[in-house]
Parts: sequence; C-alpha cells; structure tokens
Amino acid sequence: MSHKNSVIILVLIALSSPALIPAQNGANLNQELPAGNMQQKATTACLECHEARIIVQQRLSKAVWTKEVDKMVKWGAVVDPNDRDALIDYLSGNFSSAQPEYSAPRTARQKTTVMSTRQKSK
Repeated sequence: MSHKNSVIILVLIALSSPALIPAQNGANLNQELPAGNMQQKATTACLECHEARIIVQQRLSKAVWTKEVDKMVKWGAVVDPNDRDALIDYLSGNFSSAQPEYSAPRTARQKTTVMSTRQKSK
C-alpha cells in the first residue's frame, strides 16, 4: 500500500470517528437549550462541536462560564466579540449553581432495567 493510500485511509477513519464528528441535527439538540436572547448564538457557537447535553448538565458560576467561553473561543468556537458578554450571561443565567441539579433523562434500556428489577423483587 502506498503512503498516499495510507493517509487517505487514516483520514477516512478519523472522519468516521464519533468523537470527531461535530454534533449533528442541531434542530433536535436546540430543543434542550432554553429560549432566550442568545439561544441561537449558543446553538451556533457551542453545538458545532458539543451536544446540548454537555451544556445543560453544567452548573457553573458566571466567572467559570467566562473562562469556558474564552477557552472555547481560543479552541475555535466562533463567537463575535460583540456577543461574548451576552452569551456568557445566557449560559450563566440558565446553567448556574442556582439552578436545580441536572437529572439525565433515562434511556429505554435504563427503564427496562428498572422495571425488570422491580418485577423480580415482587
């Protein structure tokens, strides 16, 4: 196999890796982000690389959200400097320590396991 073919195969493998594929189907993921002035900006800037659940499970202070947004911008997130403060306000307002603890939705398998456990205990 030539070097060129090896490189092509490695690129195809990397592109098919779920960890490297940007979040898909933004419309469905957007449903998890609360309505607000910056919802669309958060969808555009954050969901390009992350699923919404990565954001909604956070409970961070405004100072920590500021560090996170600045870090993500350095890593390539597209946030207009004019939108930065409003985005931080949106994230810290909706996903702060003042919010109730995040509870992950159950999957069908988890529901089945819980049901089976309950049936066995009867």
